[in-house]
Amino acid sequence: MFGLTFDKLLIVAVIAAFVIGPERLPAYAAKLGTFVRSLRNFANGAKDRMRDEMGPEFDEVDWKKLDPRQYDPRRIIREALLEDQAEAPGAIKPVTQSAYAQRRMPLTAGAVPPYDTEST
Repeated sequence: MFGLTFDKLLIVAVIAAFVIGPERLPAYAAKLGTFVRSLRNFANGAKDRMRDEMGPEFDEVDWKKLDPRQYDPRRIIREALLEDQAEAPGAIKPVTQSAYAQRRMPLTAGAVPPYDTEST
């Protein structure tokens, strides 16, 4: 987390204890405990609210699958490019060649002109 290891956090905590001093340390520790408790209550409240709004489907959701750390952009792009799509007859096909190469190829009678899906 932000390049901080346990050793660095321990050093920061020791320095903070010296800076705050023994008189104010219990008060700041209590404030930290109150903050952590309120943060935990906020997270639990949000979870309960989601459970109330989603209903019984909340327990069926695979939350690990939705974890953004699980996404690999290279895999997503590879799957999107290799995905076999069932094409309807007469459907407009996406561009597979450059615009220059397509301009050089004349269209036959009744052929559908190339259509770039990313340009619209």
